[in-house]
Amino acid sequence: MLKKKTKPRIVFESFNYAFFILMIGACILPIWHVVCASFSDAAWVMGQAGIIYYIKGFNVEGYKLVFENAKIWSGYLNTIVYVIATTSIGMLITLMMAYMVSRKNLLWANTIMLLVSFTMLFNGGLISSYIINTKVLNLYDSRWAIILPGCINAFYLILIRTAMTSIPRELEESAKLDGAGHMTVLFRIILPLIKATLATVILYYVIMQWNSWFPASIYIRSINKFPLQLVLKEILITGDTSTSVNSLSATTGDAAMYKQLIKYCTIVVSTVPIFIFYPFIQKYFESGVMIGAVKG
Repeated sequence: MLKKKTKPRIVFESFNYAFFILMIGACILPIWHVVCASFSDAAWVMGQAGIIYYIKGFNVEGYKLVFENAKIWSGYLNTIVYVIATTSIGMLITLMMAYMVSRKNLLWANTIMLLVSFTMLFNGGLISSYIINTKVLNLYDSRWAIILPGCINAFYLILIRTAMTSIPRELEESAKLDGAGHMTVLFRIILPLIKATLATVILYYVIMQWNSWFPASIYIRSINKFPLQLVLKEILITGDTSTSVNSLSATTGDAAMYKQLIKYCTIVVSTVPIFIFYPFIQKYFESGVMIGAVKG
């Protein structure tokens, strides 16, 4: 028999529902505003001062102009290269190091993890990083300046190490009795058992690199190496939509009217891939984020 809820409990739950509904609305409303504006008439969008709640004068002219911009396509290609390279190299390095420091017989394992954790709280700052990447490693205006610094992350390392230490040692010992080496234990025994954590870290890597623009603004000067987010920054902040409206200005005098619409369309274009990617690993992400949440 269900226990009857008391009035304080009803008030508390009502307040919780109302609060989270407001939070959901606050998160969804900006996205809805951008999507509706991107598919609406350019003249109508330009005349709106507040939030746009619906689509008026449906058209895709803004998206046509966006995809005619060569910078968008090169930015997409560069970002995909950066994401794949950083995630692949980063996962390989992180897995190797996490496996190493998760071994109980490793000398100074705790000291190594202490040093790794120290980097989460303190670092040399932007100037020292810039000097190392440009003067020591000679990576100025190189794609490696975007890829290499993001390949290892202390937080991701701790997540994977925690997942590895939760696996019973008996499985590893049984594999070694059958002649398995470290690589066999890592790739055929441990990794299949921590798929949720791996999917979570992969998602972190992808989102981090997909949304990254600041390192490229420092180290990259060639426009053909700009990631998508840096191209988006130029369009949104500096208002650089001239390339997108060149074809339009030859046929109509309303090119300036489309600049605002192009900004909305560019935001949608740069966000859609993440919305497509996330559902495929959502089930792993939900369980992977709980790694390390319970001690004992």
